[in-house]
Amino acid sequence: MAEIIYLNGRLVPRFEAKLSPFDHGFLYGYGLFETMRAYNGHIFRLDSHVTRLRCSAESIGLTHSILITDEGKQSLKVACTATLEANELRDARIRLTVSAGEGDMTPDPGTCPKPTILITARNLAPLPPEKYETGFKAAVSFLRRNSQSPLSRLKSTSYMENVLARMTARAAGYDEAIFLNEQGYLAEGSTTNVFLVSHGELITPSFESGVLPGITRDAVLEIARDSNIKTTERWVELNELIEAEEAFVTNSILELMPLVSVEGRPIGSGKPGKLTGDLLFAYRKLVDETLG
Repeated sequence: MAEIIYLNGRLVPRFEAKLSPFDHGFLYGYGLFETMRAYNGHIFRLDSHVTRLRCSAESIGLTHSILITDEGKQSLKVACTATLEANELRDARIRLTVSAGEGDMTPDPGTCPKPTILITARNLAPLPPEKYETGFKAAVSFLRRNSQSPLSRLKSTSYMENVLARMTARAAGYDEAIFLNEQGYLAEGSTTNVFLVSHGELITPSFESGVLPGITRDAVLEIARDSNIKTTERWVELNELIEAEEAFVTNSILELMPLVSVEGRPIGSGKPGKLTGDLLFAYRKLVDETLG
């Protein structure tokens, strides 16, 4: 079966999908994206992903009706589901990408009359259970996240820093790269949000630290609060992570992945912690209850 792509209002075979060489998403990285996970044919927290995209689009001046109106939001949700169904996928990774669209060669988004909207869906083979039993090892990136930049809170297609940090960490034998911000405080992973546990308290860097408002991050905080676990969002020092009782990272694909060491230094016992395991179990239960 040919892979089906959603592009600007149409479902087409992949080989028919064509983007303009003058698309400002390609030329200047002027775009946004969302990565979502489907379980058994249903996309988890689709509304939250599209809402985040919609807010981000408005904040960077992508004010086309399909991106900022309720009708447009609904059409994007329908398109995501249609792409999943057209590819006959049950467990999948879905990516919704929006750019300013085709315009002049100069970096002037005013020359882009309509956005490019691209949706892809591919089969997802989750990491094996053994990986969750051993956990991730992380390196601290030499790059710094700028907490004063609006891009730090957007899932932007200007993703080069994340790619470089991840490449460098992987080349050194690590699973993930951790960003500090320009003031030396903990920010986030190259593709993840970061949590740590200290004295039974669940702590994660605040948005002001320069982090993406992750959809899975929000779900974990909701679960913890509903379970009467004390949660705190604040500025976090790197040594707090290293000296924590346990830690984990989150995103829509990984869910919750235990973080067992940073720069070769073990976190806690150097093995996945109990609260991390409890929260992962509760998260998967939430998925099942939400999607039926």
